[in-house]
Amino acid sequence: MRTFLPTFCTLVLLALAAPAQAQCYADYKAKQDNPLRLHYGVMQLNGGCSAGAARGEVAQRLARSGWTLLNVVSVFGPEGLAQRKDSAGPYFLRF
Repeated sequence: MRTFLPTFCTLVLLALAAPAQAQCYADYKAKQDNPLRLHYGVMQLNGGCSAGAARGEVAQRLARSGWTLLNVVSVFGPEGLAQRKDSAGPYFLRF
């Protein structure tokens, strides 16, 4: 019985903390040069859920594939995914 209460309290705290780590996404515009190519995409964020925090993460992940971030259009939750899927096409959750 003595181990039940601390274990129960730990589980309750973990359950309450889970919603705080909600999914966060950013939609962005990027380019490549020579020849010029542009794309609009949607990316799931691992870091902070703000436009400022998203800029660095999105730019770094795009750069690995030779893309340059032009701008982060917006940062949103899972409720905004469906409306952006068609516009992002092959760049929907690609990076």
